[in-house]
Amino acid sequence: MSLVKPAMRGLLGKRLRFHLPIAFALSLVAAAGFKYMVTEPRKQAYAEFYRNYDAAKEFNNMREAGIFESVRPSGE
Repeated sequence: MSLVKPAMRGLLGKRLRFHLPIAFALSLVAAAGFKYMVTEPRKQAYAEFYRNYDAAKEFNNMREAGIFESVRPSGE
Protein backbone atom coordinates (compact mmCIF):
# COMPACT_ATOMS: atom_id res chain seq x y z
CA MET A 1 0.00 0.00 0.00
CA SER A 2 1.53 3.31 -1.08
CA LEU A 3 0.43 6.85 -0.32
CA VAL A 4 -0.58 9.27 -3.07
CA LYS A 5 2.04 11.92 -3.66
CA PRO A 6 0.93 15.49 -2.86
CA ALA A 7 0.50 17.80 -5.84
CA MET A 8 3.12 20.44 -5.13
CA ARG A 9 3.85 21.66 -8.65
CA GLY A 10 1.53 24.55 -9.60
CA LEU A 11 -0.22 24.47 -6.22
CA LEU A 12 0.03 28.23 -5.65
CA GLY A 13 -1.34 29.04 -9.09
CA LYS A 14 -4.20 26.60 -8.69
CA ARG A 15 -5.18 27.98 -5.29
CA LEU A 16 -4.90 31.59 -6.51
CA ARG A 17 -7.16 30.87 -9.47
CA PHE A 18 -9.76 29.66 -6.99
CA HIS A 19 -9.36 32.17 -4.14
CA LEU A 20 -8.55 35.42 -5.98
CA PRO A 21 -11.97 35.89 -7.65
CA ILE A 22 -13.69 35.07 -4.37
CA ALA A 23 -11.58 37.61 -2.48
CA PHE A 24 -12.23 40.24 -5.16
CA ALA A 25 -15.99 39.65 -5.07
CA LEU A 26 -16.09 39.77 -1.27
CA SER A 27 -14.11 43.01 -1.23
CA LEU A 28 -16.58 44.58 -3.69
CA VAL A 29 -19.51 43.46 -1.53
CA ALA A 30 -17.83 44.86 1.58
CA ALA A 31 -17.11 48.20 -0.13
CA ALA A 32 -20.67 48.51 -1.42
CA GLY A 33 -22.08 47.54 1.97
CA PHE A 34 -19.95 50.15 3.73
CA LYS A 35 -20.96 52.81 1.23
CA TYR A 36 -24.69 52.21 1.55
CA MET A 37 -24.84 51.27 5.24
CA VAL A 38 -22.39 53.81 6.69
CA THR A 39 -21.45 56.68 4.41
CA GLU A 40 -24.83 57.40 2.80
CA PRO A 41 -26.71 57.64 6.15
CA ARG A 42 -23.87 59.79 7.50
CA LYS A 43 -24.11 62.16 4.53
CA GLN A 44 -27.88 62.37 5.01
CA ALA A 45 -27.44 63.15 8.72
CA TYR A 46 -24.94 65.92 7.96
CA ALA A 47 -27.21 67.36 5.26
CA GLU A 48 -30.17 67.37 7.66
CA PHE A 49 -28.09 68.97 10.42
CA TYR A 50 -26.80 71.78 8.22
CA ARG A 51 -30.19 72.33 6.62
CA ASN A 52 -31.49 73.59 9.99
CA TYR A 53 -28.23 74.97 11.41
CA ASP A 54 -28.00 78.65 12.27
CA ALA A 55 -24.37 79.60 12.88
CA ALA A 56 -25.16 83.06 14.22
CA LYS A 57 -27.59 81.64 16.78
CA GLU A 58 -25.03 79.06 17.92
CA PHE A 59 -22.36 81.77 18.18
CA ASN A 60 -24.64 83.90 20.35
CA ASN A 61 -25.47 80.92 22.57
CA MET A 62 -21.78 80.15 23.06
CA ARG A 63 -20.96 83.81 23.65
CA GLU A 64 -23.64 84.04 26.35
CA ALA A 65 -22.34 80.84 27.94
CA GLY A 66 -18.89 82.45 28.27
CA ILE A 67 -17.00 79.96 26.12
CA PHE A 68 -14.97 82.56 24.21
CA GLU A 69 -12.16 84.52 25.82
CA SER A 70 -12.07 87.21 23.13
CA VAL A 71 -15.81 87.98 23.13
CA ARG A 72 -17.62 89.06 26.24
CA PRO A 73 -21.18 88.04 26.97
CA SER A 74 -23.68 90.80 26.27
CA GLY A 75 -24.60 91.04 29.98
CA GLU A 76 -21.13 92.27 30.95
